[in-house]
Formats: sequence, C-alpha cells, structure tokens
Amino acid sequence: MTTRILTETAASISELKANPMKVALSANGDPIAVLNRNEPAFYCIPAETYEFLMDHLEDLELLSIAENRKSEESIKISLDEL
Repeated sequence: MTTRILTETAASISELKANPMKVALSANGDPIAVLNRNEPAFYCIPAETYEFLMDHLEDLELLSIAENRKSEESIKISLDEL
C-alpha cells in the first residue's frame, strides 16, 4: 500500500529518537514527515508554523460565526437605550 507524504523532507522515527533537534532543524523551517516503517506516523512542524495554523483556524471559525450571524434579524436601538 502506498501513502502520500505531504512534505519534501522525511526522517525515520529512529533518526528522530537519536537526535530530535538535528531532525527538526534539517528542514530549515519546513514540515518534516516522520516515518515509522516507511509510513508517515506524524508531521513535525516549527512552533511558528503551528501558531500560524492555530491563528488561521481561529480566524476561519470566527468568520463562520460572523457569516451565520449576518443572516440573523438585527434589533434597532438608539445609543440612549444602551
């Protein structure tokens, strides 16, 4: 069975165990596929990339909430009523 590897860089789990920082730094900030028996077990990404992805996911969730609320009926009030 073949599996797609979604990165240009891959390392074995044995390499990762032997020297994790060397493996992490070897891709110059790009994601690394960590292989177990030649199958991707997980992807290792830099902290900055993870933070960017989490921010992006949060933005998408907020956009979805805003889009859903756009169709809701609004209530008109004056500033004095606040």
